[in-house]
Amino acid sequence: MSATSISETTMTDASTPLPLAPYKVLDLTRVRAGPTAVRQLADWGADVIKIEEPVAPSRETEMGGMRLGPDYQNLHRNKRSLTLDLKSDEGREVLFTLAREADVIVENFRPDVKDRLGIGYDTLRGINPRIVYASISGFGQDGPYARRPGYDQIIQGMTGMMSVTGLPGHGPVRAGIAIADTAAGLYGAMGILMALLERERTGKGQWIQTSLLEALLAMMDFQSARWLVAGEIPQQAGNDHPTIIPTGVFDTQDGKVNICVSGAVMWERLCRTLDRAAWLTDPRFLTNKDRSKHRDALNAELRAIFATQTNAHWIGLLNPAGLACGAVNTVDQAFADPQVQHLGIRWPVRHDTLGDIALVGQPYRSNLHTSGVRSVAPMPGEHNDQILRAAGLSPDTINALRSRHVI
Repeated sequence: MSATSISETTMTDASTPLPLAPYKVLDLTRVRAGPTAVRQLADWGADVIKIEEPVAPSRETEMGGMRLGPDYQNLHRNKRSLTLDLKSDEGREVLFTLAREADVIVENFRPDVKDRLGIGYDTLRGINPRIVYASISGFGQDGPYARRPGYDQIIQGMTGMMSVTGLPGHGPVRAGIAIADTAAGLYGAMGILMALLERERTGKGQWIQTSLLEALLAMMDFQSARWLVAGEIPQQAGNDHPTIIPTGVFDTQDGKVNICVSGAVMWERLCRTLDRAAWLTDPRFLTNKDRSKHRDALNAELRAIFATQTNAHWIGLLNPAGLACGAVNTVDQAFADPQVQHLGIRWPVRHDTLGDIALVGQPYRSNLHTSGVRSVAPMPGEHNDQILRAAGLSPDTINALRSRHVI
């Protein structure tokens, strides 16, 4: 399949290189956590070479269909693809050739696989002492669970994430996104950038490691800290905040709204804005501790109030009063929101096969640079010749590798 194109609306100014443009990344990752880490580097300009197994002719159609799906297009934009059989001596030699000039290698194999393949950190460091080698796994590179398969839902259960998600009394619930994978990917990217910064000072690379298990425990943040610091075991609170009252979802005449009333000042504002000054002296609601004890009674009164008007009424009343209130949207409604449109996190793309689509953009920006989609997700081996010629391999050598199914 020919290379795909993108619309001019997502192009970045070629005269102003993106911040990570000087760096070359070898991407050995699969599934989600690793690709999430590498996407952060690719979107901000790194030259990412996605290295993957050669596709058998019988699987080309199947793989092509998968590549055109929303998830793949979103995870693998701004990369080039090289197919390479890392189980073969010739394939490993090609990887070593690329590694000599690379800055970063990212992998998310099970911990023992990279060493069995002969492409572990010690081997690559011997080839290039400046290499930043990042490993993302389910449970860490060593320890009793190191060789277990690690998937997002399993980690959500093991970390306690599911125990604090959902309605009280209804049993544990998984988060509606792959939060462990995403957390590990983002922490992995942060570790890579830290290592690159230190290399500027020392000239030495290093091995960065993270896992879904520790990343999600870190992402749980205050819930984890409640146990570690105060000895509290967090429980399910549903749409109520576990410690800030009142916080929750309330039905209106035409939808649902969220409110979050944090602290005494906000509580007083809410009472006065809703014309319920009597609540300020009601012994059930005097302090956050009191409101937590009587949250069912307070929520019942709030439900009766919010049911009398529309979403727009309550959002228009509470926000100007300095109170946090917002609609409970579906995903399509979220992307139609005027503030979301203003922020530009929807990146429009023209795809040769899919037509006009959009991808999820970067959630942070710079006053000096504009990130965007420079190329859509590649097909397997789309850039084989281009990458290998740049690495110094002759056309005859490339053809020989192809004939032996090394690429």
